[in-house]
Amino acid sequence: MMRKAITMTLAGALALAAAPLGAQDMSVFKPGPVLTEFGAHAPVPGVGQLPADTEFAIAFDVATPAGESGPNRGFDSAARFLNMHVAHGVPQENIRLVVVVHGKASLELLTNAAHAASPLSRQGDNPSAKLVEVLLEADVRFILCGQSAAANGIK
Repeated sequence: MMRKAITMTLAGALALAAAPLGAQDMSVFKPGPVLTEFGAHAPVPGVGQLPADTEFAIAFDVATPAGESGPNRGFDSAARFLNMHVAHGVPQENIRLVVVVHGKASLELLTNAAHAASPLSRQGDNPSAKLVEVLLEADVRFILCGQSAAANGIK
């Protein structure tokens, strides 16, 4: 009887904890102002403009490959960081971003043709190709781990 009561209490607590997840409004997330297709971010109440002389030098470490639903979330985090800080008054030239790529995520730096030809690729086209392209155009730097390049046959 005690075990059933504990189980019911835990189930109820989990249901309450999950309730806010169902109420999330993802429609408030919008891309831009720098990258118009990626890096969606939401306004945060109480967060104003940052001083125009603010500078950032940030490295993103990405080893997890993209899922089935789109480009690499780690790469998109760099896009979001860029968009949300420019939206809050930091000049783009004051933001230096580097994405360090390891492991299976390494394949997402390949062109679509090279990605499709790789025996290690799960799918044809690279799901992150367009995102990598626009990040490079925005002066985001990518660094591929040499060990990961060797392990994945990337030259």
